[in-house]
Amino acid sequence: MNIIKLSWKNLTSKPLAMLLSLVLFALGVGLISLLLLLNKQLEEKFQKNLAGIDLVIGAKGSPLQLILNSMYHVDAPTGNITIGEAKAFLREGHPLIKMAVPISVGDSYETYRIIGTNKKILELYEAEIGSGKLWEQDFEVTIGAAIAEILNLKIGDEFHSSHGFVSDGINEHSDSEPFKVTGILQPSGSVIDQLILTNTASIWKVHGSHDMGGPVQEDVKDSTIVTPAKTGTLLDHPDEEITSVLLQFSKRNIQTLQLGRNINENTDMMAAMPAYEINRLYGMMGAGEQLLKMVAFIIVFVSGLSVFISLFDSLRDRKYELALMRVMGATQAKIFFLIILEGIILAVIGFLIGIALSHIGMSILSNYMESSYRYSFSGSVFLIEEFYLLLGALGIGLVAALIPAIQASQTDISDTLTDS
Repeated sequence: MNIIKLSWKNLTSKPLAMLLSLVLFALGVGLISLLLLLNKQLEEKFQKNLAGIDLVIGAKGSPLQLILNSMYHVDAPTGNITIGEAKAFLREGHPLIKMAVPISVGDSYETYRIIGTNKKILELYEAEIGSGKLWEQDFEVTIGAAIAEILNLKIGDEFHSSHGFVSDGINEHSDSEPFKVTGILQPSGSVIDQLILTNTASIWKVHGSHDMGGPVQEDVKDSTIVTPAKTGTLLDHPDEEITSVLLQFSKRNIQTLQLGRNINENTDMMAAMPAYEINRLYGMMGAGEQLLKMVAFIIVFVSGLSVFISLFDSLRDRKYELALMRVMGATQAKIFFLIILEGIILAVIGFLIGIALSHIGMSILSNYMESSYRYSFSGSVFLIEEFYLLLGALGIGLVAALIPAIQASQTDISDTLTDS
């Protein structure tokens, strides 16, 4: 009989023991794989959405909350700051600042956030227009590719925004002018795919600030607000509010290094460094991740122990069978390899079940995370680390079967047949 078939027959002769080993192995491998998938995709999202932003300025509160809200759009704002407070950083020609992008949040459509900003935000995320055109007038919006696909929005469609980030119909701004879709961005893989972009003045007008003097248009080059009644920039409206300002430094030196601390100490605003806050978030998440990994490794170790006990215990019932195989010409090496193969088969099947469970789990988790946080994750992504996980699984199966294999190959034929 083929040695592989024989190994499989030996394993299935004790289905409960085999099932226990497979379940433990699959759980351990699946949990490790799921953590790898989740950590890798989260890291990619965080790094992609850093977008070269060096500093975020907003209202006093939690620096991490400011970063998550202004850059990742997964938390509530810490508050608002006035144009007057932020004017030094919004003004063109600042010696330390290459780019300043105002951010105004607070409204949404079907839970997707409407962001009042300028067109420089497209440079940050390397986003490009896919169809239509970028917003120009008040209440014109350019939407991310994911929103267009999920909500089936097209060029020319109109909608009313809602206050907050839930879609309940109660807080809809039905008394304001509707937003009109003028453009759809190409997919970028960044958070901008999930945003509805318009000019800052539109956000002000929705919330009752109607002193802008008519329809507002934003010039691409200098973010100038142009109205029929007057021409001016955001700086001409010092009492109006925005949520935050995203800054990209023109250079990195001791002055830019101290800029955040100076803002925190000498103004009523708060400055947060994205790289530092995200690393701090990694640190907070890391403790839980390490704990889960430890649990997974313990499960894998127990599964390896289960394979060892199963194979070792089965030798008592198979001594006569193994002795007959030796009489019929099977070598010690063949008997050794037979038992080793059983351990490897258990490891491979357990690994495959575990990988399948992890990717199915990631697909289910991605649906939840997308509906809750508007970030897209995938269960169809496979990592090189999973190949290393396979090698580890094979190693555990090999080690678990090693002692039973040695004992089986050294079985004394005459004593075994005589005792039987």
